[in-house]
Amino acid sequence: MNANDHSSMAQLSGHDTLTVEYAIGGSVSGGSSDLNSHSLKGSNSSDVMLGLAERAVSAAGAAVLSAIIVNPLDVAKTRLQAQAAGVCYSHPLSNLTGRMACFGPNMMFADLRCSPSCARAGIQGTVSICPPDCFQYKSTLDVFYKIIRQEGFMRLWRGTNAGLALAVPTVGIYLPCYDVFRNTLEELTSQEAPNLMPYVPLISGSLARSLACASCYPIELARTRMQAFKEIQNGKKPPGVWKTLIGIVSDVKTTSNSQNNLQGYRVLWTGMGAQLARDVPFSAICWSSLEPIRRKLLRIVGDEDNAVNILAANFFAGFSAGSLAAAATCPLDVAKTRRQIEKDPIRALRMTTRQTLAEIWRDGGLKGLFTGAGPRVARAGPSVGIVVSFYEVVKYALNSRYTPS
Repeated sequence: MNANDHSSMAQLSGHDTLTVEYAIGGSVSGGSSDLNSHSLKGSNSSDVMLGLAERAVSAAGAAVLSAIIVNPLDVAKTRLQAQAAGVCYSHPLSNLTGRMACFGPNMMFADLRCSPSCARAGIQGTVSICPPDCFQYKSTLDVFYKIIRQEGFMRLWRGTNAGLALAVPTVGIYLPCYDVFRNTLEELTSQEAPNLMPYVPLISGSLARSLACASCYPIELARTRMQAFKEIQNGKKPPGVWKTLIGIVSDVKTTSNSQNNLQGYRVLWTGMGAQLARDVPFSAICWSSLEPIRRKLLRIVGDEDNAVNILAANFFAGFSAGSLAAAATCPLDVAKTRRQIEKDPIRALRMTTRQTLAEIWRDGGLKGLFTGAGPRVARAGPSVGIVVSFYEVVKYALNSRYTPS
């Protein structure tokens, strides 16, 4: 197999972004034109002929596909982490005050079963109510079962619209910024410190990811809130992205009227430090794991490069690397979720990632730090595999237009 360089970038939904830059059977060297060149069929066709729009469409398509497929696992992960943080998933009218506020003092009869078909409910006075464990999540499958039974099957895709809304702007910021940073750093590194060339993609990806995260973070915050909190209002649709963000800002303005109005909008970026602390190590671990696995698999394929082989090699490498990175960064993901679901605006603005991790350790120990690890790993592995393989296959198909037959 020819030792030609191949570069790629993949945008993950959600919340995890992977930057992949690798050289198949060779070393990274030279300028950006050399770094971008590759040969999937042993020819001299160049990936540089693919425009930015084509790359963006490929990456965005991969992100959208991943967001739709793995969103239920993301919901399960968020619910388990939110429950560990103290979020109560009991019926919203399970306390006397709530019923009186909703129905009035003369309307105390209520059916507070977890679902109309639940036979475990007992009678307490004039109220039919389920035992506490009907409203507690015990595992990933238990989350699926109870959400479907209590809230409906489609609620497993709660927050998908926010995930899809994240894909396009994040890719639009991430891809061009990555190219600018990479080309600039390659030029400087090749002249001053050639030995550092392999680290250029990692640094460029981290910087570009930081910009993309800062720009689109409020949507990510809304997505986590939408997934974490249980909204059951008869005849009313749960709030979407815009209403969720307005509610977050309104809570701050109500709590601290004397402070500057900008304080209310600053809360939309609470927890961004925790997300960056999660995403940058995730990208580093995933990139360093994915590259050797994929390189070895592509060597095995040899000259038999085709869409099926590329799909299989990239999916397996992405699945393995994504699972490993997700498991390693789970404590930071738990901290991110806890900071994003904090409803006290004053406390949310004062919390730090270090304090949050210490609080999680104090409350739940090692088990608390890895709450939701199962669905997180189960989500990240297929997600990275889908994104990387989809992106590479689409790029292979587009690139074949420029390959001489």
